[in-house]
Amino acid sequence: MQKLAWVYAIMFGLLGSLSYIPFINDENGVTLGIFSLQWYDNLLHYASGFWAAIAAWRSHKDSVFYFKLFGIIYGLDGVLGFLTGSGYLDGGIFLQGITDFSWSLKFFANIPHIAIGGIAVLIGFVLSKRFTEYDTATS
Repeated sequence: MQKLAWVYAIMFGLLGSLSYIPFINDENGVTLGIFSLQWYDNLLHYASGFWAAIAAWRSHKDSVFYFKLFGIIYGLDGVLGFLTGSGYLDGGIFLQGITDFSWSLKFFANIPHIAIGGIAVLIGFVLSKRFTEYDTATS
C-alpha cells in the first residue's frame, strides 16, 4: 500500500507541473487541448500528492485510509464534473453551476478524475484487504 501511495505522490507532483511544460500547453494555456488548469488546480494536485506522500511515509494503515477517502472524494468530483460540467474540488459547481459543454468534452475532461479516483477506491477497499490477508497468512 505504501509503495502505491508513493506512486500517487509522484503522479500528482507531475500532474501539478503540467501547466508549466510549454509543449504540452497551447497558446491559450490549455493543457493537452482539453484542460484549462489554473494555479488552484495545480495547488490541489500538489496537495493530493503531499497527502499521499505523508500517508506513504507514515504507515500501511494511513496509506489505506488515503486511498479510501481520497478515491471517494476525487472520483465523485469526476462523476459530478461529467454530469454537470463542473466539479466541486475547484469550486466550479459553486461558481459556474451546470455548464452546457458537450458530452464528449465533459467525458474527456473528467475521465482522469474518475479513473484516478476509481483506482484509488479499488486499492483502498479491495487490494488493501488482499495485502492484509496475505500479510496475516504468511506471518
